Amino acid sequence: MRGPGRVVAQILAAVQDQAKAGMRTAELDEIARDVLARNGAYSPFLNYQPGFAPVPFPATICTSVNDAALHGIPGRYKLADGDLLSVDCGAVLDGWTGDAAVSFTIGTARPADKRLIDVTRDALRAGIAAAVPGARIGDISAAIGAVGRAGGYGICTDFGGHGVGRTMHEDPSVPNEGAPGRGRRLVPGLVIAIEPWFLAGGRDMYRIDRDGWTIRSGDGSRAAHAEHTVAVTDDGPQVLTVLWPPNDPAARPPQPPHSPRLTRHSCPASSKFSRLALDIDTDGI
Repeated sequence: MRGPGRVVAQILAAVQDQAKAGMRTAELDEIARDVLARNGAYSPFLNYQPGFAPVPFPATICTSVNDAALHGIPGRYKLADGDLLSVDCGAVLDGWTGDAAVSFTIGTARPADKRLIDVTRDALRAGIAAAVPGARIGDISAAIGAVGRAGGYGICTDFGGHGVGRTMHEDPSVPNEGAPGRGRRLVPGLVIAIEPWFLAGGRDMYRIDRDGWTIRSGDGSRAAHAEHTVAVTDDGPQVLTVLWPPNDPAARPPQPPHSPRLTRHSCPASSKFSRLALDIDTDGI
């Protein structure tokens, strides 16, 4: 699954490099379409319609701005200086899927936004580090949740990580909070998308826009989202949605000594909904 993972990484890099104040989010979608076309890949997001959605998703990436956490639809909104933008994208290539997301600010970053993004990325790193053979899904969830709660952020488990392979959303679900030692045991060969998203206001509440897709914090506070597709291997977790060398610090989980280099909703404590994955050596990261 290295191929689609690299395409996803290229999209996120291109969007982050070109996004600027005054640009419409629809233009970011065009950038993603161009990268997909150059690689002979296509988006698993376009025309996707899970059970909660009243209409198919109309774009190739999600662009969620400020209080929007997930599933924002690219459109006529013009980015402004200081906006917090989360971009989520996927790619299908040769029958395999990759999925990843990144959050960043447009222009001048607020200190609170920088901290939110950093803590969300730290939670992703903690989740990746827990993805080792013999551990359980709950160990990943607990690692993510511990970082988010320590930061004082709201966490929702209705939408979170998931298995990835031939399709974008496969079993198992990987919630962003849970009990260690619980859930499915991790075995070599399992590929999952790990994707924390936190709410700055500290409340575990969200709402869905009238478009049926965009998920926003329930209190209007800002949100951040980070995601990688990760393979569980005997040599430790391998992050697949990266360029080489990887430029995302979240793709660099801590390695043990001598290891191989490698309307409004409240959020329940567990979730049946998930999200993606690929394959690349983290040797030397």
